[in-house]
Amino acid sequence: MKTWNVEDCKATIVIVHGAFEHSGRYETLAREFQKDGFTVIYGDLPGQGETDGKAGHIKSFQQYIEAVGSWIEGADASKPVFLLGHSMGGAVAIRTMQTLKPNVRGVILSSPAAGILNGAGQPLEAISKLLDKVTPSMRVKSPMKPEAVTRNKKVIEQDLQDPLILDKVSVRWYHEFRRAIKQAFKQIEEFPDVPLLIMQAEEDKMVDVEKTKEWFNQVNLKEKQYKQWPNLYHELYNEPEWKEVYRYTIDFIERLVK
Repeated sequence: MKTWNVEDCKATIVIVHGAFEHSGRYETLAREFQKDGFTVIYGDLPGQGETDGKAGHIKSFQQYIEAVGSWIEGADASKPVFLLGHSMGGAVAIRTMQTLKPNVRGVILSSPAAGILNGAGQPLEAISKLLDKVTPSMRVKSPMKPEAVTRNKKVIEQDLQDPLILDKVSVRWYHEFRRAIKQAFKQIEEFPDVPLLIMQAEEDKMVDVEKTKEWFNQVNLKEKQYKQWPNLYHELYNEPEWKEVYRYTIDFIERLVK
């Protein structure tokens, strides 16, 4: 867990990264939040980044939830806390809210994985279910390509040289991810009534935009906001227009801390 403290901060923002990546890719975003007076807490999810254990493998999605729960507990309880999750990290944020119900002022989801594209086809899906029971830690090639998640050439070049970006994930990881998405819908009524901002990339090649809308429309909250970003790819905070996305995020947060 990494903490970027700000003296007399307005609030703490807990950031949850997505699949295949790691927390280091959020340093620019963390720095911007810090400049604007927010403490930031974030870290690598189990099996990713610099964590111990087999890369790309988890035994249960609950490991992610427990990790994020510990990051939230590490925040200053006297100040508001916001939970920000991107992609799979959005699914982790949803499941964390549904199961742990932490005391947060608001939730921000960036292109959340309420449905994934480019999953296994039907024959491979059937085989993978068997492998999940027999050899769950067996890893397979991941479908993620830098040019599919952002139009930012600088970020693409960095990602191609980044040794911490996963190129393989386990069969168990895949099915735990899929099961978590199903639970996010099945237990939608368990999501606490806290302000929610969902920002979705319109030209998303990784998650199903229609499933994001479906989850958003079904969740029953007094205050919720959906923003779809035309022409932007999956990683909203890495796109050439990321500062516009950041300002939209800040406007949501600052309204809730006044």
